[in-house]
Amino acid sequence: MSTPHSSESINKLRQGFMTARIVFTAAELDLFSLLAHRPLSVNEVVAATSGDRRAMTILLDALCALGYLVKQHSSYQTEPSAVPLLVRDSAQSMLPMVQHMGTLWQTWSKLTDIVLGKAAASSGEPGALHKDHIKAFIGAMHSAASEMAPAVVAAVNLAGVRKMIDVGGGSGSYTLAFLQASPEIRATLFDLPEVIDMAKERIAAEGMIERVTLTAGDFYNDPLPSGHDFALLSAIIHQNSLEQNKALYSNIYQALDPGGRIVVRDHVMSPDRTQPLDGALFAVNMLVGTSGGSTYTYDEIAAGLSSAGFCGIRQLQSKGMFSLVEGFREK
Repeated sequence: MSTPHSSESINKLRQGFMTARIVFTAAELDLFSLLAHRPLSVNEVVAATSGDRRAMTILLDALCALGYLVKQHSSYQTEPSAVPLLVRDSAQSMLPMVQHMGTLWQTWSKLTDIVLGKAAASSGEPGALHKDHIKAFIGAMHSAASEMAPAVVAAVNLAGVRKMIDVGGGSGSYTLAFLQASPEIRATLFDLPEVIDMAKERIAAEGMIERVTLTAGDFYNDPLPSGHDFALLSAIIHQNSLEQNKALYSNIYQALDPGGRIVVRDHVMSPDRTQPLDGALFAVNMLVGTSGGSTYTYDEIAAGLSSAGFCGIRQLQSKGMFSLVEGFREK
């Protein structure tokens, strides 16, 4: 049974957006990186950001009240435990994810009008970080994937996998995890041209570039390269309508050799669509951010795969966004 609602819980909820917006703005201005290594006065912060002194003072003080900054003698510095998590160049940095959440603020603010049919989803708008939106988004996906990818690979039977294709593979987090798990695997990473450039840099830095073919294209409009025995479709189907997913499954089917296998990673909703909570919230994220996306039940995913020709469909695991559904191309 869920915890009963109270005036205290409602008050906490209504204040939550304030805390989030303060942290989003700090992330967008990269204040945590600026203040990571030495304390700065408000005048020094204003000079570095071209900000307004009064506004910056209020923001910095609020960040201190929230525990993200420390204030001493009228100077500010990032709280030590926040440094590895919110500084730009840290290996543990969650900054790209927080910046990406800042862009979602714009689209979520239209939720009421979208539900009333007065506004359309904002998938064509650049968002709060306009110039850096794609970079922030891919960085956010890398932050999420780096920690979880090895567990996903461990849940997939790698027997017989020699040539995989990572469809919409982003900067290559999952490609790298599969390659690291098996020295016999070679991979094709397929994504948009600007994303491929980021993937090339990251995969090269890991010393794996000789085992990866980087292919630029649009999987909505372009055929995928063929000759693979395994396809990964990771965190893609939620951005599509059911019909778009059927077309994508068919495209992947053609990229697989007979007997080849697809694994879909995404939320898999309960039949009544109310669980898990993260999946229900993510469906709203797709409502405000795409023209037809959502989160889907196992039956919907299986029906789409079956319509594309896949057989032997089953759910490998149920773990929120890291749920896995598998299907095979007939031999």
